Amino acid sequence: MRQVTATGNSVDEAVQSALEQLQTSRDQVDVEIIDEGKKGFLGFGSKPAIVKASVKKNPVQDAETFIYEVAEQMGAPVQIKTKQRQRDLMIELEGEKIAMLIGKRGQTLNSLQYLTQLVINRESDVYYTVLLDAEGYRGRRKETLENLAGRLAEKAIRTGQEVKLEPMPSYERKIIHSALQNHKQVETASDGKDPRRHVVIRPHSR
Repeated sequence: MRQVTATGNSVDEAVQSALEQLQTSRDQVDVEIIDEGKKGFLGFGSKPAIVKASVKKNPVQDAETFIYEVAEQMGAPVQIKTKQRQRDLMIELEGEKIAMLIGKRGQTLNSLQYLTQLVINRESDVYYTVLLDAEGYRGRRKETLENLAGRLAEKAIRTGQEVKLEPMPSYERKIIHSALQNHKQVETASDGKDPRRHVVIRPHSR
């Protein structure tokens, strides 16, 4: 967190000095008054005002800056659209080389999402969640997983044995669970530890 301690003949002067050092505006900082100072009499006994100013966390700006930098380093520059709903950030990426940022089965996109979440929550008192999408990939992936859930449920019923899926991040496991939660012939559970945690589909015992 960027912060400075500044002094001035008054609190306002000290704050202004801090803003100049941080090169920002008043609405972008939190100010703590350390000492209001003392004017003194005829120049004697005066004390400067002291304030500590800290730049406020801007999760959207932090997230977008991080993604821009990573994408540039990968040789896949992107355009970013971010929507914030309280503590949830929904970030949509677009670009000519977007496939590089998605990766095999979304692995690169998932890693970038995880790292972005780490970046914006470091030194923060408030926890933000990040959902990173790339030209509608999440929607297509959700449809693929729902179809997969249906096929594997049929397999579990046909063979009478449990079926283990490949390891997935928690929100993808949730898609599988949701797709089969009302299925009358199978049940689902998550097994293993991250990053190898996976869904298991079991036929109901008769």
